[in-house]
Amino acid sequence: MRTTLGHDVAGIVSSLDEECVHVWLLNYRKSQRREPLQALLGVYLGVPAEAVVLTAGEHGRPELAPPWNAVLHFNWSHSGDKAIIVVARGLVPGIDIERVRTRPRSGELAERFFHPDEAAKLSALEEPRRELAFLQLWTGKEAVLKALGRGVAFGLHRLHLSVESGSSDLIWLDGDDATQWQLQRLDVDPDYIASVAWRGPRRVIHFWTLAERG
Repeated sequence: MRTTLGHDVAGIVSSLDEECVHVWLLNYRKSQRREPLQALLGVYLGVPAEAVVLTAGEHGRPELAPPWNAVLHFNWSHSGDKAIIVVARGLVPGIDIERVRTRPRSGELAERFFHPDEAAKLSALEEPRRELAFLQLWTGKEAVLKALGRGVAFGLHRLHLSVESGSSDLIWLDGDDATQWQLQRLDVDPDYIASVAWRGPRRVIHFWTLAERG
């Protein structure tokens, strides 16, 4: 089934300005590759999906090719059967989504790769809160690193996030001022955890679910 965008979506995309960011959740299959992403970006740009050209940044982050990269920024992530897309003007966002599932090595991974304070606070939590907190930290870190244009190779220990329930605050970021960043958890689906981040002032997050049509 091909993802089809109708006039309702076209009306929504026209509301994107520098006071907000748009987030879209959609069903996804790996066989679709970048097709749904290009279809949605095409509506924002006013061009057919096949005309949307994507390039890779210095560290592999997908970007729009010039001249579109000067007016529109995006990021996307997929896990399980869901994908999530963030679109913005005037800032570079990062987003990540992970399906909730048991990760037997989460404690070991946190001890090895996370900031020491995060690992210590995670170890003090009881299941299942520990697993959910691990995923919240993971998606938050991924979102920030993707907004930086970097990946996990930057070092997951080089940023420190709060571990408190329901919080996604960025406490410290190596080489940057963490107070200049926005990081928010997204309530997308009971079986998924997602986070969005950007460097800049607060903006309103508008969230929609994108339905497939035959």
